[in-house]
Amino acid sequence: MKTSPMLSPLVLFLLFSLAKGLNPNCDVHEHGSTLKVFHVFSPCSPFRPSEGLSWEESVLQLEAKDQARMQYLSNLVARRSIVPVASGRQITQSPTYIVKAKIGTPAQTLLLAMDTSNDAAWVPCTSCVGCSTLKPFAPAKSTSFNKLPCSAPQCKQVPNPTCGGSACSFNFTYGTSSVAAGLVQDTVTLATDPVPGYTFGCVQNATGSSFPTQGLLGLGRGPLSLLAQTQNLYRSTFSYCLPSFKTLNFSGSLRLGPVAQPKRIKFTPLLKNPRRSSLYYVNLVAVRVGRRNVDIPPEALAFNPATGAGTIFDSGTVFTRLVEPAYTAVRNEFRRRVSVGKKLTVTRLGGFDTCYTVPIVAPTITFMFSGMNVTLPPDNTLIHSTAGSITCLAMAAAPDNVNSVLNVIANMQQQNHRVLYDVPNSRIGVARELCT
Repeated sequence: MKTSPMLSPLVLFLLFSLAKGLNPNCDVHEHGSTLKVFHVFSPCSPFRPSEGLSWEESVLQLEAKDQARMQYLSNLVARRSIVPVASGRQITQSPTYIVKAKIGTPAQTLLLAMDTSNDAAWVPCTSCVGCSTLKPFAPAKSTSFNKLPCSAPQCKQVPNPTCGGSACSFNFTYGTSSVAAGLVQDTVTLATDPVPGYTFGCVQNATGSSFPTQGLLGLGRGPLSLLAQTQNLYRSTFSYCLPSFKTLNFSGSLRLGPVAQPKRIKFTPLLKNPRRSSLYYVNLVAVRVGRRNVDIPPEALAFNPATGAGTIFDSGTVFTRLVEPAYTAVRNEFRRRVSVGKKLTVTRLGGFDTCYTVPIVAPTITFMFSGMNVTLPPDNTLIHSTAGSITCLAMAAAPDNVNSVLNVIANMQQQNHRVLYDVPNSRIGVARELCT
C-alpha cells in the first residue's frame, strides 16, 4: 500500500510553532525535584529530524526500532547476552523521552534519555573516540570529577570490568557497537537537587553504527541506578507524565521523590523477578475491549520468574507489544467491534496489521491489573496519518525474530497518564493527567 508523501504530525507541529512564533521556553528553570521531560521531536531537542519524513516513514521508523528494543528486553530476561549499560531500544539513534541534567563543577548541561529498564547512567566524554555527541561531558573542566579505582565496590557492578592501571573501566556491546567506558564519579544535579559523588560511565571509545548521541539516565532498580544512588534523597520513588505526540511543546515531567506525588491514584503490586530484578513487572490479569473481556490464554499473561515471562512497564518502547496469543485475541475483538454493522477492509502498515483507510469509531481498551484498571481512550490506542487517510491500532505482537515472553506496556499507551513507581511499597500507580 502506498500513500502520497506527507510530513509526519510531529514535524507539522514544529512548522506550526515556528509559523505562529510559538517558540517554547527551552531554558525553563526547573524547580524542586521535578525535571522537564521532552520528546525527542520537541523544538527543544537537538535530536529532532532536520528533514520532514512522510507519515508512513516516521511510523515505520519507530516501529522498527521497537523491534530492536524487544530483542534487547528478550535478551535481558533470558540472559542470552551481555546486558549493556546503554538502552536496548536503539536509543542511540532516536531516544523517545529525554531530560536535562547538570554534571560537574561548574555544571555542564547534558541531555539524558530516560530508561526504566536500565540501571546505570553514562555519558559520552570529550576524550571519546567514535562518539558523535553534539556536546559531550568534559571531565577536565570539572573540579569534582574522580575516576573510581578497581578496588571500588561499584567496579564489581558493571559488565566486564577491567583495570588499566588503577582505574576501573568496563566494556559492553549493543547491536553493531562496542563501547568502552571508565567508571567515574561526579556531582549530578537534577532540577535543583545536587547529588555529590554520583557513579556513572564516562564513554571513552565507541565503534559501530548504533552508538547513542546522548547519555542515559537509568531508572531501573539495580545497584547503580538513580533509585539506588539517591535512596536517602528520593526514597526510591519517582513518577513521570509523558507528553502526547499531539502536544505542541512535547514536554512532560519527571518528579523525583515521594513529595508532591498524586494522592488519588490506584496501584498494582510490583512483582520480583530474580532473573532481571531491575525490570518493573506487574500482574496483567485481563484485557477488555469496549465492555468485553477478551478470551486470552492464561499462560500468555502469567508471571513466571523462571522464564522471565510476564508484563512490564517500559519507558523505552513506543508501541505496546503483547505475546502473540494475547495480541491476536485483543486485535480480533478490536476488529469485530470496529466492523459491527459495516463492511470494512483491514489493511496493514509495517508491523501494524489492523489499519483502516476510512474513519472509524474505536472502542476503548482497558488493561486490567491486580487492583487497578487502566482504560485507554483512542488517543492512546490509535495512530492517524496527518491527512486522516489511514488509522491503525497502535499495538502489535512481539516480532517474529524475537523469542519474547514479555508483554510490554509502552510509552504511547502511557502518554497523558501519571505513572508512579513506589519501590519501597512495591507498587506502580497510574492516574489520568494532561502532561504539559
